[in-house]
Amino acid sequence: MRQSLTQSNRIVIKVGTSTIMYPNGSINLQRMEKLAFVLSDLKNQGKQVILVSSGAIGVGLARMNLTERPVTIPEQQAIAAIGQTELMNLYSQFFYHYGHQVGQVLLTKDVIDFPVSRENTANTFEQLLIKNVIPIVNENDTVSVEELDHLTRFGDNDTLSAIVLEITDADLLILLSDIDGFYDKNPMIHTDAVLFDTIHEITEDTYALASDPGTRFGTGGMTTKLSAAQIVLEEQKQMLLTNGEDPTILFRLLKGEPIGTLFTPKQNGALK
Repeated sequence: MRQSLTQSNRIVIKVGTSTIMYPNGSINLQRMEKLAFVLSDLKNQGKQVILVSSGAIGVGLARMNLTERPVTIPEQQAIAAIGQTELMNLYSQFFYHYGHQVGQVLLTKDVIDFPVSRENTANTFEQLLIKNVIPIVNENDTVSVEELDHLTRFGDNDTLSAIVLEITDADLLILLSDIDGFYDKNPMIHTDAVLFDTIHEITEDTYALASDPGTRFGTGGMTTKLSAAQIVLEEQKQMLLTNGEDPTILFRLLKGEPIGTLFTPKQNGALK
């Protein structure tokens, strides 16, 4: 049993595009509704919840009946603008059904890097939580760019979710993915892959074990999840990586059941 997880009060939960989209590109309404139910119940238990949700481009593609992601940056940003509106509309409806209000927070890297705007962002999160609002966070894909002297992209929401944990001083980050945890090799290819229960530090050897296949709609992979874990461990906080196919798994995780891979600090820790 992971007793420390039962004491977590402020929790960041990140869902990837593959968690809220079907492989055929349609929106998985059943899973989004179940996620809203679970997070609402955690709120009812007295926990503070922050949701980091990918999916703007995927939802935008579905809304526009497109099967292929656009090639150009302006086209992608336009699709993200459409998708983000629809994404928040769906979340707002689902959470309202369970009696909770949500608030949208769209971030770019330069906002976090600049001390004044970083402090303002932290204050916004704090006020939303004080007012019992569930912040729903995403990268601002509509305006974020990555150029030689103007970097505004986080690049992936795994990293973003770890930074959200950092600036909100949350206790725990949970990454709901399409994989059960961190393995010693890619389980999609190797049937003898072994799942790590606990990892205490991220080293070059850890990264060497990572595979990064990505998905049709998402931008992340195992490498970005390890990067997120490294940020979390440096903050002396904890991160859980597990499968988000059934969001009710969050109830079991927060009871301390040994599910997925737990990244937790430990003096002179190593892979176990």
